[in-house]
Amino acid sequence: MQSQILPSRAALVDRIALQFEYGQNLICLLGPSGLGKSYLLETFITDKYLDFNKAFVQLSGKMTDQQFMTELLEQSFSNPLIDHSLSLSENFYQLYKQQPCGDCLWVIDGGRHLSEELIQQLEILAKQSPSTLYILIASQSVGQFSQAVEIHLEALNLSESKQLMRWFFDNLPVEEDPVFRTFLQEAHGNPALLLAWQPEQQSADIRVPEKSYKLLYIILLLLTTMLLIIGFLYKADMTEWWKAHYQQDTVSAVATALPAETIVNRQVESDERVSEQALDKLTKPEQAITEHAVNTTPVVQPPVETSEKESHENEIHDNNVAAIVDSLFPAEQQHAAQDSEQQSTEEIATAINTNTKPVVAALEQTTESELTLEGNAWYLTQPDEHYVIQLLAVTKPEISDKFISENDLLGQVNTYRSLRSGKPWWIVTYGSYATLNEAKKGVTTLSDNVRKNQPFYKKISKIKQEIASLNQ
Repeated sequence: MQSQILPSRAALVDRIALQFEYGQNLICLLGPSGLGKSYLLETFITDKYLDFNKAFVQLSGKMTDQQFMTELLEQSFSNPLIDHSLSLSENFYQLYKQQPCGDCLWVIDGGRHLSEELIQQLEILAKQSPSTLYILIASQSVGQFSQAVEIHLEALNLSESKQLMRWFFDNLPVEEDPVFRTFLQEAHGNPALLLAWQPEQQSADIRVPEKSYKLLYIILLLLTTMLLIIGFLYKADMTEWWKAHYQQDTVSAVATALPAETIVNRQVESDERVSEQALDKLTKPEQAITEHAVNTTPVVQPPVETSEKESHENEIHDNNVAAIVDSLFPAEQQHAAQDSEQQSTEEIATAINTNTKPVVAALEQTTESELTLEGNAWYLTQPDEHYVIQLLAVTKPEISDKFISENDLLGQVNTYRSLRSGKPWWIVTYGSYATLNEAKKGVTTLSDNVRKNQPFYKKISKIKQEIASLNQ
């Protein structure tokens, strides 16, 4: 019997025992660190089921699966011969046939360190044990067990928090003390925090408030913003004044027509350019389109200052300079330019098709060279969080090949090789599932002959660890 236990914790111990009596063989006690899960487990295994064969194991991050299995079976059986090549359930069934241990109660603290394989083995034993087997596990991870009843450990209320502190501290402050009252509120009913009370260090911390420069920063920000706004407004006003003062008399007249001599000179120059273009297009057909577009662009004359009389004559003769220059080109030269444009376009299309054929051939060759991964290499390419269904584990590859052929599983399963206790093993798995629920649905698709071997689920990360042991 534990020395002292709070009323809410004692009621929870009775509730767990009642759940076992109702037929729930696997119970998981959930709660964050510091709420007293370990103390409650010790109370339960001490006060309840006095005639049961009891085993208490406290897990840690450094404990391996084999160490956990050894410690659990040694507390349940007398001098057991444990085969580490077998699983926990297989060892339990074999030892129970040799020396029945009667009704058992297993209490496991630190369940968050359990591997996926041990979780599956505990669920199998809780469901298919040859005798009565009650398993109570304390953990911090919600949803770790799919077939367990989860009971959440609640924090202490204010009255029980005070009662717990009175058990361990003789001289507590009065409840009206502000420091003590704040300590109780901030502990939130966590026993680990409540027992960390140190009376000699709990005192009011009175500090002189520091000067705040927040108002000064705001004033400086406002002044900077005002100066920027004034600068922008001044710049806009100066720009308008500059345009109004210096650019009001700079408007010049624009010529709208060309003299006759200028037009004749333009015609002679255009004929010479057309002859040069014809020679260039014979050697560089890809530049025909660009050069034709440049040569056919209308020429814009720079502004020419004229007198009032000349401007009046220009208004009377309002001619289109670009149309006059284009009309002076011979028709044969225009047809030659169009033929060169069509020829250059066809050459560009032919070059594109010629360059893309090697790329397509290379892609097809790469696709044909892909190989299908098998064995351990297939598992190394799978995501760590995926699950597979383990169907068989043997020490001879002939047995696994015979199992696959007899059940028509060729092409549906994968086999990897691992090392257990210095001996090579061949493990046959089925499928690759993103979640545990999908893996459970995948079991239903297996035949009855395969399911009679009690297949279970295994994580890809665990398989990668087993494969890595081959290289050690």
